[in-house]
Amino acid sequence: MSEKNNIKVAVIDMNNGFPNQGMRGIQELLQSYHKETQLNLTYDLFDLRQKGEIPDTTYDIYISSGGPGSPFDGEGEKWEHDFFTLLDQIENFNEQNEHKKHVFLICHSFQLACRKYGLGNVTRRKSNSFGIFPISLTESGTEEVVFNGLHNPFYSVDNRDWQVVQPDLADFKAKGASILALEKERPHINLERCIMAIRFSDEIIGTQFHPEADPIGMKMYLLQDEKKTAIIKNHGEDKYYDMLNSLDDPDRITLTQSVILPNFLNQAIHTLQEV
Repeated sequence: MSEKNNIKVAVIDMNNGFPNQGMRGIQELLQSYHKETQLNLTYDLFDLRQKGEIPDTTYDIYISSGGPGSPFDGEGEKWEHDFFTLLDQIENFNEQNEHKKHVFLICHSFQLACRKYGLGNVTRRKSNSFGIFPISLTESGTEEVVFNGLHNPFYSVDNRDWQVVQPDLADFKAKGASILALEKERPHINLERCIMAIRFSDEIIGTQFHPEADPIGMKMYLLQDEKKTAIIKNHGEDKYYDMLNSLDDPDRITLTQSVILPNFLNQAIHTLQEV
């Protein structure tokens, strides 16, 4: 097996300048992966929504973050056009080359991709979803390499006002996409379960939830007075303390964080080195 000497990762920041734990989580994950594998892996950050920075196509792997606001905020904006153009360029490159570029899309980026590819209906939720929730794998999800090592259901951090619903399964099949995960079943609520993960193509995958979230970052977030007050007001005190306590459970977000993005990197790098 010949080794590709330099693995370049582009991390696209969709946070629009808002403070967040996601970018720290992604960077720490890449740093620990580099340390554990001893691969020559480097990464660069691109602040897309705030500064209009967009990576070129010289990178091997792209990770695009979550972010605040509506997934329709960028309609007609240059930054969104640049993001969609980059996805087109990556797909064109993959069609023409043996070594493929891989993309992971998180939360806001996932919703944008669903809009771009016309998969499902991107709508506003009745209320904000925030917490550590069980997520169910579909049949395709149980066969997905990136999710190898997870329980079914598994737990992850969810923080959103928007959702992707009403998939046309024939349309998914025609576009070569598959639904990998759905939100938890809520028998007492007469609402459709939204889509929590999609494989858009052999090289592009996305999640509605935050696989980069770690207990340290989540605890820092939950302990902020303003966040604590808002969660207790919206969800109750029991829910708040349940969230805090679940951070110590190694089978919850610690497991998810240790599985999904590392598996994605393994898969992407393996295909590079195979060639």
